[in-house]
Amino acid sequence: MNKTRIHYFILFLTTILLGILSRKISVIPLWIGDFLYSIMIYFLVRILFIRKKTIFIIISSLLLCYSIEFLQLYQGEGITALRKTLFGKYVLGQGFLWSDIIAYTFGIIFIFLIEKFTLKYNTHETRFRFK
Repeated sequence: MNKTRIHYFILFLTTILLGILSRKISVIPLWIGDFLYSIMIYFLVRILFIRKKTIFIIISSLLLCYSIEFLQLYQGEGITALRKTLFGKYVLGQGFLWSDIIAYTFGIIFIFLIEKFTLKYNTHETRFRFK
């Protein structure tokens, strides 16, 4: 694991913590959790595909978020039982909402823009390419 992967892993874990906290504090709107979920997925895809171009990371993250959301339309016996577990509740969700799709989209766009305008790396190996 190189420095960049460690950096993204720490961001990944921090985002999970913030997402869980957002569900525990009642004054925080529910869409914030979905917004953070998409950011967490973005970091996960970054960890797995560290050398891929940003457009690949964005599209892959969106497709993964959308796929999980549309999977919520399927109500088979096995997956419904899995959704009743803590893992299933947080990873697979409970029910399909179009507002979740919007929150995922804005979350991915938000983290891409933050990454683009704030993260600077000096080494050739870890330099981001935004083309």
